[in-house]
Amino acid sequence: MQAIREIVQQSLPQATGEKRKTTANPSEAVVEAAVNQQRDLGRCLALLERKGKELYGEHFRLHEEDQPLLGKLLSYMIGDREQAERQGLSLRKGILLIGPTGCGKTSLMTLLRLFTSPDECYRVKSCREVSFEFHREGYEVIQRFSQGIVWSPSRKPGGYCFDDLGAESSLRYYGNMCNVMGEVLLSRYDLFVSQGVKTHLTTNLTSSEMEKTYGSRVRSRMREMFNLVSFEKEARDKRR
Repeated sequence: MQAIREIVQQSLPQATGEKRKTTANPSEAVVEAAVNQQRDLGRCLALLERKGKELYGEHFRLHEEDQPLLGKLLSYMIGDREQAERQGLSLRKGILLIGPTGCGKTSLMTLLRLFTSPDECYRVKSCREVSFEFHREGYEVIQRFSQGIVWSPSRKPGGYCFDDLGAESSLRYYGNMCNVMGEVLLSRYDLFVSQGVKTHLTTNLTSSEMEKTYGSRVRSRMREMFNLVSFEKEARDKRR
C-alpha cells in the first residue's frame, strides 16, 4: 500500500511541491495548469481502476459520468487543501457519500483508502455487521466503535467508514431496543470534537430519511461531522 501512495504522490505535483515551468503569459499558465491537473487526475483514475480490477475482478471499471465526483474525492483523500476547498470540502470533516443502490459507493470508499496517508487510514465496516455484533455482544460493541482504532501508540485513533447506513435494523439486547448506529454516531461525534477523529459514511438514504431514522439530534451532529458528496440521482446500478 505504501508503494501505491508513492506512485500517487508522484502523480500529484501539488501534493509534493514539485515545481513546473511557468510561462510569461498568465493565460498560458492557467491553461498549462488545467492540462497538468487533468493529466494527473487521469493517472490517479488509471491507478484506481487497476487496483479495482485486482480487488473486484476484470469486470470492474470506472465510468466517465462519475469522474467529477471522483476528482472531488481524490482531492480530499490526498489532503490537497486548496483543491478540496475549491470543491467545497473541509479536510477536518469526514465524507458522507450518498447515492442510489449499486452506484459504487462501497467499492470507491474501499479503494480510495490507497490514496490516504497512514494517519488518515480508515477501516470499512458494514452497518449491518455492527448491528449483528450488537445483537450478539451488547453495548460493548457501541463502546468499541466509540474508541476508534489506535494504529500505533504515537498516533491518534484512526477512522471508520460505516458502509450502507440505514441497511441495519434496530435490535434488542436482553429486551432493550437500541438504534445501534444512532448511538455509534453520537459517540463518534464526541471523538470528532475531542480528538479530531474522522468518520465516513455511505448511504442511499436522503437527509429527511436519515433524520426520521436516527433523530434530529444525530442529524444535527452529522452536519458538523461530514462533507456531503452525492452521486447523481439517476446514477446507474453498476452491478447489472
